[in-house]
Amino acid sequence: MPGFDFTTEQIERYSRHILLKEVGVEGQRRLLNSSALVVGAGGLGSPIIQYLAAAGVGRIGIADGDVVELSNLQRQIVHGTADVGRSKAVSAAEFVGGLNPDCRVDIIAERLTAANTREAVAQYDVVLDGSDNFPTRFLVADACWLEGVPLVSGAVLRFEGQLLTVLPGGASPCYRCYVPEPPPPGVIPSCREAGILGAVVGVIGTLQAVEALNLLLGFEVSLADRLLIYEALDCTFTKAKRGRDPECALCGPDRTITDLVEYEVSCETDAEGAAEWLSE
Repeated sequence: MPGFDFTTEQIERYSRHILLKEVGVEGQRRLLNSSALVVGAGGLGSPIIQYLAAAGVGRIGIADGDVVELSNLQRQIVHGTADVGRSKAVSAAEFVGGLNPDCRVDIIAERLTAANTREAVAQYDVVLDGSDNFPTRFLVADACWLEGVPLVSGAVLRFEGQLLTVLPGGASPCYRCYVPEPPPPGVIPSCREAGILGAVVGVIGTLQAVEALNLLLGFEVSLADRLLIYEALDCTFTKAKRGRDPECALCGPDRTITDLVEYEVSCETDAEGAAEWLSE
């Protein structure tokens, strides 16, 4: 799309962006020329996908190997009742197609593995992780660092959510500086066991979309060395400082991780439970 002229319809569609002096015509053109990979088309992925598409991000990859279940619909609002049993990636892609014809969608209807994650990540300007298991979360985080692609990572459980951004190649700590290894299987309850207030994923997923749009527009982001914690019951947001770990196996001077590590998926080790474990 480089150098393209806006149509009358596009000027109207994106008029509220164009009115912002920080965005304007050039900023909207930048979004239309940008790309984002959304890992997981579930609770976090739903608002991410909706807002990136509405904003006019020109190319959106949707990676999810699962199918829609009835219990998903309490929070995974990109899907409807008629989508139960269908591929989440396909269902979400159809939603994008109905919302904004300017958005091209890459459907990755399979689970990410050590064999395909780096190649997938390297094709996009930013990656937003809303995955539902720690092995995928670490694959994506490591791949983003190794490929030099910014990562916006969110996690939720019960009434709490967390958000952080990783900018590879600079002073930003990597994901492993914060969480060196996945927790042992069974330590983190999944949302099947512990529950989740559906709107909480909407808050965190929407904030992930905002953070990604800030990155794509070239704005400075404050979560590159911070952790944002949201508590729904008392409606508070807290920022905590994150620092580089000099002994980090991924980004430290004596790093030992130079390629992706494939961890075993445990059926009840759910990344939506990351928030409680990480806050301890």
